Amino acid sequence: MASYRFASRPSQGEAIAFEQGALKVPANPVIPFVEGDGTGPDIWRASVRVFDAAVEKAYGGERKVSWMKVFAGEESHAKHGEWLPDETLEAFKEFRVSIKGPLSTPVGGGIRSLNVMLRQVLDLYACIRPVRYFEGVGNPMKEPEKLNVVIFRENTEDVYAGIEWKAGSPEANELIEFIHRKFGKDIRANSAIGIKPMSEFGSRRLVNMAARYALENNRKSLTLVHKGNIMKFTEGAFRDWGYDEAAKAFPGQTVTEAEFSKGGAGARADCLIVKDRIADAMFQQLLLRPDEYDVIATPNLNGDYISDAAAAQVGGLGIAPGGNVGDGLAVFEATHGTAPKYANLDKINPGSVILSGVMMFEYMGWKEAGKLIVTGLENAIKSKRVTYDLARQMSGSTEVSTSAFGDQIIKGMRA
Repeated sequence: MASYRFASRPSQGEAIAFEQGALKVPANPVIPFVEGDGTGPDIWRASVRVFDAAVEKAYGGERKVSWMKVFAGEESHAKHGEWLPDETLEAFKEFRVSIKGPLSTPVGGGIRSLNVMLRQVLDLYACIRPVRYFEGVGNPMKEPEKLNVVIFRENTEDVYAGIEWKAGSPEANELIEFIHRKFGKDIRANSAIGIKPMSEFGSRRLVNMAARYALENNRKSLTLVHKGNIMKFTEGAFRDWGYDEAAKAFPGQTVTEAEFSKGGAGARADCLIVKDRIADAMFQQLLLRPDEYDVIATPNLNGDYISDAAAAQVGGLGIAPGGNVGDGLAVFEATHGTAPKYANLDKINPGSVILSGVMMFEYMGWKEAGKLIVTGLENAIKSKRVTYDLARQMSGSTEVSTSAFGDQIIKGMRA
């Protein structure tokens, strides 16, 4: 049991356990949370009320979350002189399931991304981003309801590994010279250098998690998105490892798109169809044929772009949830930025954190609470009493505050 200098362990509640490949969730779990920077505190205050109301309504007092505030980001740095205290990482490990608001990271020099650091240190190798449409939300599409996809983005490798050197630095110059001398490849002088590692191990486990999710949730297809036509030994290898993993890990349950199109005994309609698309073409596919895609597995950078672009098709990041998931460890999070100009104004849409909480409850097996929150959000949007980002895209709507939107969601789940 870890000791904490800055955080306070709740007087009640137990840690979630992970035994024989499965979570063991007590009736009163301790769940660490980080409020987040900028608008994070406003969002968290509304979100936690929604979470508690859903749990109370779903289980009538038989289950309850004990929330444990831990520190990261600007608040942590201001109060404790550390951007990401070791004890916060220890809390995430000890209690296994956590949730956080948005964290800011300076662009360019300075500290590394706290979000990337969390994913790598805790080996949260899958960033899972469900994208679906909520009726009534303004969006740029004619038929937004056709998009209902879950994106599995590899979270620890690719260019996000952080292996890079500044242009003109001794390290960059030495690497340029070595590559020229050893391999005969010329790189323009005074170039910045970054390395893009992609492993068979990392690729296979990501695709395995995505395929397992697709099979367990009756999804029809798994699409491997890559840029293997150009980066043949990194992204191309991701594609090849992905096909091989789906076939070997789930024999008789998967079929490639090519095999399925040929028909025959191996092309049963109840199999998960595994296919691949080039990354740039995938953006067009999601716009023109969104209903042909169910689950996507993709390397880190592709997944970053695609998940935000897909969210824009159904109304934006304000209602886009996310979860960083490893083996028996998960941190769910807002997918948008900190929006500091709106901090403390009780104005921002809390939907991203709230829907990330839905993912969290589903991960814990508390699906009844998750369903209540989704119902509450759907009814809140239908009532047209929404935050400014949604109101400006909805004719006849009434703009309400962050906290009032939380109230409307709670009211909606009781309707």
